[in-house]
Amino acid sequence: MSETISFEDFLKVDIRTGTVVEARPFPEARKPAIILLIDFGPELGIKKSSAQITVHYSPEDLVGRQVMAVVNFPPRQIGPLKSEVLTLGFEDENGAIVLAAIDKAVPDGRKLM
Repeated sequence: MSETISFEDFLKVDIRTGTVVEARPFPEARKPAIILLIDFGPELGIKKSSAQITVHYSPEDLVGRQVMAVVNFPPRQIGPLKSEVLTLGFEDENGAIVLAAIDKAVPDGRKLM
């Protein structure tokens, strides 16, 4: 388990829902990845993310899917791409990433409560 944090610390992490509107391979990345363009609704708009999810997903599988992402980290330069959000997932038994799932549709841009 990680270090204990306060509830106030948790509230600082801005996790939002968004819908993948475009997904394409990212061959320039050091580790296999997919570039995601995610629509977070009118407040945040469309943001880019590099996600190392190629074991379980292809770009075609991702368009239209709702995902969760941390939207208040600073952008991170990954090769030629500036990744603006951190798409959330969990490692499976082999270390491959499985996306964190939302089981019912919610409006894009909604904050995790």
